[in-house]
Amino acid sequence: MSSTPTLHSLQKPEDLQQLIRKDRGDDCLSCKVVGSGMFFGLGAYSYFSGMSQLEKQRALILQSKSMFGMKTRQAGIVGISFAFVWMGLWRAFK
Repeated sequence: MSSTPTLHSLQKPEDLQQLIRKDRGDDCLSCKVVGSGMFFGLGAYSYFSGMSQLEKQRALILQSKSMFGMKTRQAGIVGISFAFVWMGLWRAFK
């Protein structure tokens, strides 16, 4: 039997999910641990350093009468930190 594909088989599109499964490389355990640990560390660092900077600048922020007060800025820092932690979880289990 010949290994040359038929014209009909070349005209139909390939299954995207199957191509993605073939293309995905397997990571070693240490790569997953280091990668997810990096994201967890970034999440913790951005949370603690961001909250620290907000507390240092509290008087200026409250004095500025900005529409983005302390709660909005704190929510932003928590959101960024949560995103990093979520990426760490995704990296650990995918």
